[in-house]
Amino acid sequence: MKPVRFAYHQPTSVGEAIALLDSYGGTARVLAGGQSLIPRLNRRSVRPDAVVDIGRLPGLRYSDGEGGGLRIGALTTHHDLETADRLPPGFSVVSETARLIGYPPVRYRGTLIGSLAHADPRAEWCLLTVLLGAVVTARGTHGTRTLPVQELFAGDGRTVLAHDELLTDVYLPRPEPTAVLSETAFQDGGLPLVAAGAAVRLGPDGLAVSVRAALAGTADRPVRLPALERALRGTPPNGGWQDKIADAVAELPEPPSDELAESSYRRRAAEAMLLRAVAQSVSRAGDAHPAS
Repeated sequence: MKPVRFAYHQPTSVGEAIALLDSYGGTARVLAGGQSLIPRLNRRSVRPDAVVDIGRLPGLRYSDGEGGGLRIGALTTHHDLETADRLPPGFSVVSETARLIGYPPVRYRGTLIGSLAHADPRAEWCLLTVLLGAVVTARGTHGTRTLPVQELFAGDGRTVLAHDELLTDVYLPRPEPTAVLSETAFQDGGLPLVAAGAAVRLGPDGLAVSVRAALAGTADRPVRLPALERALRGTPPNGGWQDKIADAVAELPEPPSDELAESSYRRRAAEAMLLRAVAQSVSRAGDAHPAS
């Protein structure tokens, strides 16, 4: 199948791109790496009047350390982030996440920001940015605004962006060195069925000083698990954590059922991935603070 006919524009500045988006009043789509959009165009699941190709806009392909965190531009590819020596120290989870995505040709063209704009609730970048508490920047005809990435997502494939707004960058706070993602998928390189993220920091006494936990693939957007984080904080990582994780997953709203998996299977997979992610994070925490 081929896409429906659409107008094609290749602006030379962010301002021109925004003006084009505004002129189409919501019927245009943004093309960056195209790894999410082009398959949807070919399937005709989206039928835009125009495609605004931002792939050659200057100044949007970077990953720079800033204030202890990392700011990543809209045209930075998965491959750009895959090589650890290009990132500031402490961001190994970003490189690890990039290596989970697709195949090399996908990673050479696809972008982190494009993944966020596509808003697939199973996508690794959506999960990681929610886990870390990232902040995105959007520019439109009415100026620039920033918002927590968790507020960006409005549902499966939907964001809160206005029709004239363009995501230009995302800021990742410096993660715990123990941050890790774990996922299960039906085929290598495919989107995960369910994925989990965790970042645990242990104190000298072996108790959890801080805990972050998140899931993807169980709802129409990635979700943080604040109740579980509070339940684990201040306690030692032992058998009791397994029960608390199981309880937290059991209390989630009903996961979706579709052609890939039934709701009950997704719930079991979510528990398994969350247990694995937390265990891996605790292991990294132990490596960082070995017992004396």
